[in-house]
Amino acid sequence: MKRTISLFTGFLILFSVAFSQNHILEMKDLRSRAFYPTNIYGLQFMGQSDKYCFTKDGQTLWTGEKNKEPQEVLNAKDVAADFSFWNIKFLNENEFSYFEGDALYKYNLQTKENSIVTKLPQSEGTSAIEEMKGNIAYIYEDNIWIATPSYSTQITFDGTKKDGITYGVAVHRNEFGIDKGLFFSPDGKKLAYYRMDESMVKQYPLVNTATREAEEVPVRYPMAGMKSHEVLVMVYDVVSQKSVTLKTRRNETVEEREMYLTNITFSPDGQSIFIQKLNRKQNHLWLEAYNANTGELQRIVLEETSNKYVEPEKPVVFLPKDASQFLFFSERDGFQHLYLYKTDGTFVKQLTSGQWIVKEICGFNSKGDEVFFYATKDSPLEQNLYGANLKTGKITRYSKEAGSHYVVINAKGNLFIDNYSNSTTPSKTVLTDSKSKILQTLNTSDNPLSAITMPKIELGTLKTADGTDLYYRMIKPHDFDPNRKYPVIVYVYGGPHAQLVTNDWLCGGNLFFLMLAQQGYIVWTLDSRGSANRGYEFESALWHNCGSVEVEDQMLGVNYLKSLPYIDASRIGIDGWSYGGFMTISLMLKNPGVFKTATAGGPVIDWKWYEVMYGERYMGTPEDNSEGYKAASLLNYVDKLTGKLLVIHGAQDNTVVMQHSLEFIKACIKAGKQVDYFIYPDHEHNVGGKDRLHLYQKILDYHKANL
Repeated sequence: MKRTISLFTGFLILFSVAFSQNHILEMKDLRSRAFYPTNIYGLQFMGQSDKYCFTKDGQTLWTGEKNKEPQEVLNAKDVAADFSFWNIKFLNENEFSYFEGDALYKYNLQTKENSIVTKLPQSEGTSAIEEMKGNIAYIYEDNIWIATPSYSTQITFDGTKKDGITYGVAVHRNEFGIDKGLFFSPDGKKLAYYRMDESMVKQYPLVNTATREAEEVPVRYPMAGMKSHEVLVMVYDVVSQKSVTLKTRRNETVEEREMYLTNITFSPDGQSIFIQKLNRKQNHLWLEAYNANTGELQRIVLEETSNKYVEPEKPVVFLPKDASQFLFFSERDGFQHLYLYKTDGTFVKQLTSGQWIVKEICGFNSKGDEVFFYATKDSPLEQNLYGANLKTGKITRYSKEAGSHYVVINAKGNLFIDNYSNSTTPSKTVLTDSKSKILQTLNTSDNPLSAITMPKIELGTLKTADGTDLYYRMIKPHDFDPNRKYPVIVYVYGGPHAQLVTNDWLCGGNLFFLMLAQQGYIVWTLDSRGSANRGYEFESALWHNCGSVEVEDQMLGVNYLKSLPYIDASRIGIDGWSYGGFMTISLMLKNPGVFKTATAGGPVIDWKWYEVMYGERYMGTPEDNSEGYKAASLLNYVDKLTGKLLVIHGAQDNTVVMQHSLEFIKACIKAGKQVDYFIYPDHEHNVGGKDRLHLYQKILDYHKANL
């Protein structure tokens, strides 16, 4: 399909400052704190009070309030040896708790008393802490233990990871917003936990080569269309010391056993548990309420269906002043918004609406009649804080400046500690009131890049043929000359759950991109359809056909670049990781001759080798969507390979397993195509730590040598 190209000049941000010094970034600088904004950390209000606290370096605790400037009140060494303030939690105005070694402690700022609340009989894998009661749930030797101030006990006994039985860990491969497996009730008297049975899932071979003789370290990896694991939710009563299993299965069919059990939420009184249950096809969701004491199903509260997919990622949120009502996240009108329901399933109303999304609920005011949330209401490139009145629906914006905001709210809901950045603000933290009046400025970062020759960063949009805006970021060399011709490196992701172009510091970019620009490259990124925070239709456009519309959109951007007089169209390179690796190779193979070089990390090559939860949501199964899988498989385009391609993979990758890249290399060999390959032996799906610099150097060197 032919696409029209237009530059939407109504939205253009230029970030260019002249500096007195001319430092060119070196690879070691990418890990230097000197080139990152200064910040303050651990921001929180102290219990129900209006006092707040933070730490600058982990070694000192600062407190303040709206009429009192912050001051240092405590040094870490006065609490305990090897202590830091990174992970403290204030229980009230004077006391905070922290976990250290094998015990939960409580420290009193007034009395200076540091006391043990709960001590663990073993010290391994602390996973969940209920600070007010002092109850701790943790995993030891693949089973869950509970430690309270008065007793400790083992509550599961058949957990054996080797045999595929695990307890209390995140399930469904961390999809659906799942990032943990232990859930305390609000009163700390009950613990809900996952039981995952993976024994029926074939073990995928990974190898540890660090031992004298290499050892197999297999993982359970259910591939699209193959047998998935089976999950149950259980509830332990701290008082009776007994567990029950929630009766989430209607019967014992495979369909019921493979249901996804997501977003576990206790009712405020701890007597019920709400679960968003999803079928394996991911097109039918049930919000169900269970009796937390007996495990019996109380009611199906609501259902949602879709001709594509339903993707629950947020738990229900109960109203603080009315436990019979809750807020439910849904994309049913095309954008993720808040819907008000009663616990008996009665629909009350849609609270928010519009062509923007609610990203996260942050809390309520003390009256309970206003909910605070992050949203993209004023710009899809920004994250601002808003409040919605539960009765009138009136929406108030509380973050004043444009940009990306992270806000801490006091118990009353009338004081906000706002940490934000934008294209011209590295980092700023202010205390504001409900009128958005700045009461105090707690931190303002100097420009950490004032000493470098700063490239120019531009944000803008291109329009697709149907009028859809696609946002881009272009980074130009600091000495940009419109009369010269420049090579381009395209950085791409293009898939769900990611947005690369944002209005924050460096506009979503990083120091490596600035380094590339300083080396004389123009660095280009575009968020195509399929990427996040633009609504359901935008993100689901790739459904059952990955590597289609998002490739078209990326080529819209590339063709725009080629139309610019200062772009050397014969020297365009591309780089991406994971879905971005899939996109990098897709773009190169489906548009032969356009890209001279490419570096693709952890690339999906054929979706039949990807895992069940993510893969089937977007591609279905190989049996149900054979044409989609065929069209997306990069093995079918190897004969189109021209230019230089470097494929990079972590040898321990348990997300995109190495089978993808190995089979691609094999296909290249059979087709007589030369391709370069590099392995990071000790890394999983990405390359972190100090080895990250090695990766950056590898990418830079490859493009310098071949572009």
